[in-house]
Amino acid sequence: MLKKQTILVLFFGALLWSQNSNAQQETIDKIGADLSLNHDAFFGFNPMMSLSYQFSDTDAFTVYGIQWGAGTASAWGQWTEFGLGYNKTVGNFDINPSLGFTMGSLLSSGAAQEGIIGDGIVPNLTMNYGSDHLEGELYFGYYAALRNNTAAGQSTNNYVHYWVNLGYKFSDFFSMGGHFEELYLSGGEIDGGQDLERADGYLWLGPYLQFQKGNVGLRFSFGGNLADEDARFAMNDFYKLSFFITL
Repeated sequence: MLKKQTILVLFFGALLWSQNSNAQQETIDKIGADLSLNHDAFFGFNPMMSLSYQFSDTDAFTVYGIQWGAGTASAWGQWTEFGLGYNKTVGNFDINPSLGFTMGSLLSSGAAQEGIIGDGIVPNLTMNYGSDHLEGELYFGYYAALRNNTAAGQSTNNYVHYWVNLGYKFSDFFSMGGHFEELYLSGGEIDGGQDLERADGYLWLGPYLQFQKGNVGLRFSFGGNLADEDARFAMNDFYKLSFFITL
């Protein structure tokens, strides 16, 4: 009798372990992760990581983080961006609106004061396209001051940053296309009652080359800065390098 009870206990224990293991595996299968190590002529090194939790074949919760302070933005209070979003897959498009927040000093004081939590708010949209032969991406973000941490004569800063690229896949290993990107200061409030005027940062245009093996790859983009040399606050030519991996 004792032996039968032991066998039953072991059987149901194994069954519960198997169900729990399957449930854990199903949860793991729903989670995706992407890491992108980016370096460009204006921001310097700015690595980004994103994670997603799949609710269905077409819907997912997303979260992302960008370490802007790893590059030139270390002078902006170690500028850091964190955001949440929702991804919707429609045909060959992934459409991901997100709401981000920055920590630092760029937006709240024009990098004139200390870094603070809630420096800015970043409503943004990313759209990716992928088919057998074409690939593309569109990004638009509005970086607005969420807090005012200025002293007399200092100002908050608001920025518009967007890009679009489209390329052709010549093989599973190699693709190439064109990249267009713009960053400009859209305005801000000067401590004392006036408003900042728009100022151009850069207007980048040029080709990109991408090499990929499975979920790992690199992309090099380069070209010219078309913004007025006498007015822009970003002087360098256009060059950007990205290493990326999907986990």
